[in-house]
Amino acid sequence: MTVLSIVKEKPSSYTKHDQLFKQLIHTFFKEFLEVFFPEVHENIDFHAIRPLSEEVYTDLIEGRTRRLDIVVETKLKGTDVVIIVHVEPQSSAQAYFHERMYQYFSLLYNKYRKPIIPIAVLTYPENWEKKKYMMAFPFFHVLTFNYLTLHLRKQNWRKFVHSDNPAAAALISKMGYTEKERVQVKIEFLKMMTRMKLDPAKQRLIYGFFETYLKLSDEEEEQLMEEIQNLPDAEKIMELPISYEERGKKIGRQEGKQEGKQEVAFQMLKKDLPLDLIVEVTQLDRHEIERLRKLI
Repeated sequence: MTVLSIVKEKPSSYTKHDQLFKQLIHTFFKEFLEVFFPEVHENIDFHAIRPLSEEVYTDLIEGRTRRLDIVVETKLKGTDVVIIVHVEPQSSAQAYFHERMYQYFSLLYNKYRKPIIPIAVLTYPENWEKKKYMMAFPFFHVLTFNYLTLHLRKQNWRKFVHSDNPAAAALISKMGYTEKERVQVKIEFLKMMTRMKLDPAKQRLIYGFFETYLKLSDEEEEQLMEEIQNLPDAEKIMELPISYEERGKKIGRQEGKQEGKQEVAFQMLKKDLPLDLIVEVTQLDRHEIERLRKLI
């Protein structure tokens, strides 16, 4: 007889990928559903959202423990019907993933006895995708288990760049773009960031997620900066704190780029940013920055 058990998961199996997706979708749960699963978004009550404790189960298929990171309790809109939304990010193509989704569904239902909306977010490059698990015999059909899927690599990133949705902004870094489009993807991402009115913590979360999955080379960064200078909203992009920091760090790593440091400091002074921040970003001394202030 096989026994299902809830056990503590070893920290080493809790990957950075898991943490990033958990934090992003928990922070922007409403926005995630709105842009990728509008039919779910329209039918649940976001005033009744309650994240449930992390569920850790023995995975009978893989033979190790797994963590169900995104499990949220809510209600159907206009009713008192309590439901659960389970979002499972999957970073590698596995032939038995659909069976594992059914296993998680069964374990969650066994514990909570509530209707469940299962969602799989597939982040791997392969085309493999299943949306159901079936159990049947030649003489009898036992069940068909269906779940919603979002295969990011199959999504056209251009479709989302005008949405001003923070979840979409982060996740375009995992969508289907070519090598030649990498710089353009980041430009559109930065333009989205300027249009969204987000607090600094949420800005850093989105930017950190994006940079994890789409990190430009030094050559691509140079191309990026050149193209940004020609954009109508170049000034707004440069107002982003993350833009100043990334540019400042890049300049700080390059020997003999004093003019570049001074240009960044000059632009920050024009925006009346704190002196301590300018010193930290540009690595110029205070006397040099004070001298530049007099030129404004």
